[in-house]
Amino acid sequence: MSSGEFAQSPTTRPSPWRRVGRAVGRTVGYLRTLGVRYALGAIGAALCVILLLLPSGFVTEGPGPTRDVLGTVDDDGSKSMIEISGAKTYRDSGKLLLTTVNSYGTREPAINAQVLWAWLNPKAGVLPREAVIPPGQTTESYLEKTRKQMTGAQDSAASHALAYLAKHDEGQGDVSKAKVTMHIDDIGGPSAGLMYTLGVIDRLTPVDESGGRTIAGTGTMEKDGSVGEIGGIRLKMIGAKRDGATWFLAPAGNCDEVVGNVPSGLRDVRVTNLDDAYRALKAIGQGKGDSLPHCTVKVTR
Repeated sequence: MSSGEFAQSPTTRPSPWRRVGRAVGRTVGYLRTLGVRYALGAIGAALCVILLLLPSGFVTEGPGPTRDVLGTVDDDGSKSMIEISGAKTYRDSGKLLLTTVNSYGTREPAINAQVLWAWLNPKAGVLPREAVIPPGQTTESYLEKTRKQMTGAQDSAASHALAYLAKHDEGQGDVSKAKVTMHIDDIGGPSAGLMYTLGVIDRLTPVDESGGRTIAGTGTMEKDGSVGEIGGIRLKMIGAKRDGATWFLAPAGNCDEVVGNVPSGLRDVRVTNLDDAYRALKAIGQGKGDSLPHCTVKVTR
């Protein structure tokens, strides 16, 4: 065997930097064969790819999952999302969906490619990261804040629902000893307060409020019983329609965003307080939803 047939020993192999230099040299030589314009085009394409892969300062949003507050949290149906003890509970033939928004870029920065896709997608949105996580606030503290807001919304919903039934006779009987526990994980923020509240009332009353329909909604429950406006309502309506809802309860404060953005096949209903919302729920279940107010644009002069 001639000396040329021996494998190189580790000590005679080219260094990594020499191999890189050779690769760059071969690439440059190849680009020269293509001509200047082609070479510049290839370099530009490479730079665009690199730019798209860089982290951005934006958060992208899309329609998130919905949850039926009258349903269960496990596959075998053994645990209800709203569990009530100390009072008789009832089943509704329909669904009450709380709606959410999926945010990308809160835990880790979204890359520019994700931001560009969301900007071009009519079913997505883009926000500066500072609009979601205020400057000076860490991601961990932001997420902890949203978890506390969700817990607060659940506690507030139980209080509002029981107070409402104490004032209104819906055939529910004595609910003064009712204790409410909610089991809904991986959702943050206060915007599900209205749907939680309606869910508790629904579970405690013999009325089949939904009439078998799938009704979605959003909104915070304020101390005075009013329904507060929330963010991302356009995306929440898209998620509601995707998951089978035909009606959507919208806070009056969000009507400017609702008008012109309601998906085909979904009907919005404007609500200002819990009384409005519960009456609307029953009207929809009775087939009288067409008489309910929907969002309109305010005309200023």
